[in-house]
Amino acid sequence: MKNFGKVFLLSVAEGMNNTGCSAGGKKLPVGDGITAFYEAVVKCAANSGKVIYIGNGGSASIAGHMAADLWKNGGVKAMCFTDPALLTCLANDLGYENIYSVPTESFAEKGDVFVAISSSGKSPNILKAAGAALKKGCVLVTLSGFGPDNPLRSMGAINFYVPSQVYGVVETVHSALCHSVVDYIIQSNKQRHG
Repeated sequence: MKNFGKVFLLSVAEGMNNTGCSAGGKKLPVGDGITAFYEAVVKCAANSGKVIYIGNGGSASIAGHMAADLWKNGGVKAMCFTDPALLTCLANDLGYENIYSVPTESFAEKGDVFVAISSSGKSPNILKAAGAALKKGCVLVTLSGFGPDNPLRSMGAINFYVPSQVYGVVETVHSALCHSVVDYIIQSNKQRHG
């Protein structure tokens, strides 16, 4: 296939154009969802809260990247639970389905923003952690893809759904959605501080 690169980029563009968003059980334009995500992070930071990101595999990479950028360049307290020692310890001692819910129960606080990233929206460890975040009073933001009936898609205060079965497309769109919020916070900080 000579134009595989072009096909992939067109698939990503289609994924971005068709991404769905919901908040409070109602459909929302994606731009409004991104604004709501941004506002949740700004409110959280103003109240000395933190943003917690979780994900598996490629989504874990997005989680780590966003947490580092938001904290270092955006000045917002942010973290993710992707340290190998932590993950292997918890998986070994408590089971893989608990690797994110246990630290969520320990570190998440009311008013924190909790970002759950899962291409399938079905990963038991992500769903369990999202539930734990809700119990702690966090503002849950979900990013999912694959099947439209995935359970993560309706759990959050703000939910983004990418209608694609291709990991690369879903992960690229998820990364772009997260970057849009983090990069705007960085840009706003630069404008305020000259």
